[in-house]
Amino acid sequence: MCDDRDRVAQQNSGKYIGTRTRVWARAAIASVWLYQGLWCKLLSRCPSHASIVSALPPPFGNAAALVLTMIGAIEVMFAIWIASGWRSRLAAMAQTMLLIVMNTGGLIWGRSAIADPFGTVLSNVILLTLIWIVADERA
Repeated sequence: MCDDRDRVAQQNSGKYIGTRTRVWARAAIASVWLYQGLWCKLLSRCPSHASIVSALPPPFGNAAALVLTMIGAIEVMFAIWIASGWRSRLAAMAQTMLLIVMNTGGLIWGRSAIADPFGTVLSNVILLTLIWIVADERA
């Protein structure tokens, strides 16, 4: 017998997202932000990120190390925010804006440092899809 009492229908077409699924999806999203922010930027393990930021126009490109550190810190804060589940729709909007800005800037000024521009955009579209699926309309 199917018991849906623990599932809450969301307003968007009656789609169900169970609590456990939402928690795992938030953990997956948070891990992407943690990897990108901590490993790639703060620990400087992805040299292409520094190359992309260096290619930005002044004053950003001139202060690439500082800009990269700031972006990394923001991404780590996103990881914490997403994992907490607090204000998930606001978090989804903020993530969407940051990804649009970073992808646009990277493609315009740092395209030569991006090994697979199409793959980068595609993976970010997939990430954004998951972000918006997880965004809770009640939060």
